[in-house]
Amino acid sequence: MKIELDYVKAGDYYLPDLVAEPYPDHGLGKYDLLRLRYLKEQRSTVWAELVTAGKPYAHLLEVEDAAHDLLDSMMPGMAKEAGATEDLKARDPMRWVGLMNCCKAQVEEIIFAESVYS
Repeated sequence: MKIELDYVKAGDYYLPDLVAEPYPDHGLGKYDLLRLRYLKEQRSTVWAELVTAGKPYAHLLEVEDAAHDLLDSMMPGMAKEAGATEDLKARDPMRWVGLMNCCKAQVEEIIFAESVYS
């Protein structure tokens, strides 16, 4: 990734003409914050490139959107495969909640591997 910067002369010095990306209107979500922490701690050069390019929040919002899309698309199939039906929900709500939590944990492991920690 090659980054080209414009410079502005300020007195005797040339300073990079950087414009900060506006902070998103809504706060960062779970997957955004995990990705942010991962990039800062494990992939600092990638994080520095994103900041220099002025696109850190756009990247984080893309990760959040991709994570929620995966969650929304995979959960119904996983729940059906696990047997978490509306009938089970009516008969044994605690078992249904346990199955749904298990399905969500499995989907989140996939999200972490594909979106957050990649």
